[in-house]
Amino acid sequence: MAQENQDSKKRAAVGKMTGFIGVLCNLLLAGSKLVIGKLAASTSITADGLNNLSDAASSIVTLLGFKLAEKPADKEHPYGHARFEYLASLVVATMILVIGFELAKTSVLKLIHPASIEFSMLMIIVLIGSILVKLWMMFFYRKMGDKIQSNTLFAAAADSRNDVLTTAAVLAATVVEHISGWKIDGLMGGLVSVFIIVSGISLAKDTISPLLGEGANTGLREQLIGYISSCPLVLGCHDLLVHDYGPGRQYASIHVEIDKKIDPMVCHDEIDRIERECLNRFGVHMVIHYDPVITDDAELDQIHHQVLDILQQIDAEITIHDFRVHTHGGKKELVFDMVVPSEWQGQEKNIVRELTERLQEENKETYLIKITFDLEDRA
Repeated sequence: MAQENQDSKKRAAVGKMTGFIGVLCNLLLAGSKLVIGKLAASTSITADGLNNLSDAASSIVTLLGFKLAEKPADKEHPYGHARFEYLASLVVATMILVIGFELAKTSVLKLIHPASIEFSMLMIIVLIGSILVKLWMMFFYRKMGDKIQSNTLFAAAADSRNDVLTTAAVLAATVVEHISGWKIDGLMGGLVSVFIIVSGISLAKDTISPLLGEGANTGLREQLIGYISSCPLVLGCHDLLVHDYGPGRQYASIHVEIDKKIDPMVCHDEIDRIERECLNRFGVHMVIHYDPVITDDAELDQIHHQVLDILQQIDAEITIHDFRVHTHGGKKELVFDMVVPSEWQGQEKNIVRELTERLQEENKETYLIKITFDLEDRA
């Protein structure tokens, strides 16, 4: 837990430092562009300056997001406040969308009522300088985002990339108008606005997904299952569920199968060790449910394999676990859990019916079948 708190503080420190640099750079760019836009009578340059002003606000949101996310867990929020970082990402994505729509509106008005831009070398220098600063900010945000795996900083990097395109479009329109007299300021702004809107929608989707409770990413899932399956005593594992409460705040549960003949205290110690190792290796708070399995019953094994063969013929993606056989009133009762692919959900009764009929046909015996259909994190 001490290591986790230290990592959270390091993450917050990187995020707040990055946010502060973003505020400073964007305020400098906004001030210079607003002055030049006024002197040159350029709507696009003034709009670009206002865009940088909103970027400064986005950087403040980033700063606040990391500040709030580092708050420790309390009675009302026992899993901490790390999801504030996701909320900050969503606010930044929303600002990107607002900027895109505002730029589109301004561009349409400029197409309907084109106006000349007052050309000057000072304006060109400011625009080129702005592009270079925003390029540096984009790479800086990406580097810091990779360092702490932050969607908020990745969103800020995308915002800076959009600013590079916006300012480059303004520069191109200014130069083209000066050389040829063509007023393409509105057209260039319109094209860039479409790109910004698409970018904002994509960022919003990426941010909303973890807030809605998306499953574990494929890489983490494979790492967890691969490690746990390789541990001593573990015969198999299933029902992995991962809950994301923000960066560095992932909680998971899984069932592990262990031979029932092994001393329960030995199993308990091994499970405790696996849980600690999952936290140390993957940063995941793991809770493991112990499933004792029978490994020396020939009749159970035979029926188990029959059931597996039938289900594999129905769909190779179907899996089962916790397989048990009981006898009631002279009839065998098969009890187990099943995970079906998404395309079979809603058709579980058809699977049970076909399985029952095939087993009865093969063994000339009637079975009672009780199946629990599990929801498994297959992300």
